[in-house]
Amino acid sequence: MRTHRTDRSPPELVAINADRGGRAQRAAALAAERHETELERYDRNLNELLGELRVALPGVQVLFAFLLVAPFNQRFGTVSSFERALYLCALLLTLLASILLIAPTIVHRLHFQLGEKAYIVHTANRLMIAGLAVFAAAMTCAVLLVTHYLFGPALAIVTTAFVVGGFALTWFVLPMHSRHACLRRDPGPDRSAPAGDERTQHPRRRGGTPL
Repeated sequence: MRTHRTDRSPPELVAINADRGGRAQRAAALAAERHETELERYDRNLNELLGELRVALPGVQVLFAFLLVAPFNQRFGTVSSFERALYLCALLLTLLASILLIAPTIVHRLHFQLGEKAYIVHTANRLMIAGLAVFAAAMTCAVLLVTHYLFGPALAIVTTAFVVGGFALTWFVLPMHSRHACLRRDPGPDRSAPAGDERTQHPRRRGGTPL
């Protein structure tokens, strides 16, 4: 006998779909307020992301250059086996952070003129978040390496604990708390009118830039 599948969805799937629907509604409302089309919104998102990459990449490059030069120092031969392992971890994590943060460039180039700007923006966003998380781990290893070599294990542990706490609080805990608060916030009045209707009511000035 053929069994009939029910249309009931698991509670987790319902919650995920509701969350996606809420984000899509908020995005449409913001696009209407800015008087921009969906393609213009993706262009703006990509430009903002590239600007953020210009802030993050120099730090990765400086740390990577320092780690590449460090073994050629005469005093590097006096480090312990634990410090050598820390150095290797910091070097590999910095390399991985560089790969992840530079990846949006090659993704954009490979999808050039294919009309996949939405995929590029979403993929680049995930790659940048992963790259910054790895970079935080790399800087933590580098700080632990330097403090352990110069001041010993006791001060190294205390300093590294402050570094981990600072990264966790300012890079992840506070932003994620604000993000969840925004997702739980009531959307308020329905402002998700099509961008074309808003454009006719509030035409953008010729030569003006998106807000």
